[in-house]
Amino acid sequence: MTQDIRRGTRIIWIGVIVLIVLRQDLWFWNDPSLVFGILPVGLAWQIAISIAAAILWIIATKIAWPADEMQEEPR
Repeated sequence: MTQDIRRGTRIIWIGVIVLIVLRQDLWFWNDPSLVFGILPVGLAWQIAISIAAAILWIIATKIAWPADEMQEEPR
């Protein structure tokens, strides 16, 4: 089980690094394109990155969260 958590933690960290790199959207700064005819492409990209970050966090809590942290201590 510990091996799975370590592997999951590595996957999460790789995902975080990928999101950090993709967050720097220098390629969309001068793009005048609109998504759905109203949304600037740079803003649409930031929305997509935010959704991906939320999904990554959900996956992190499912995969990399230690199981013993979820158990309550006896009082």
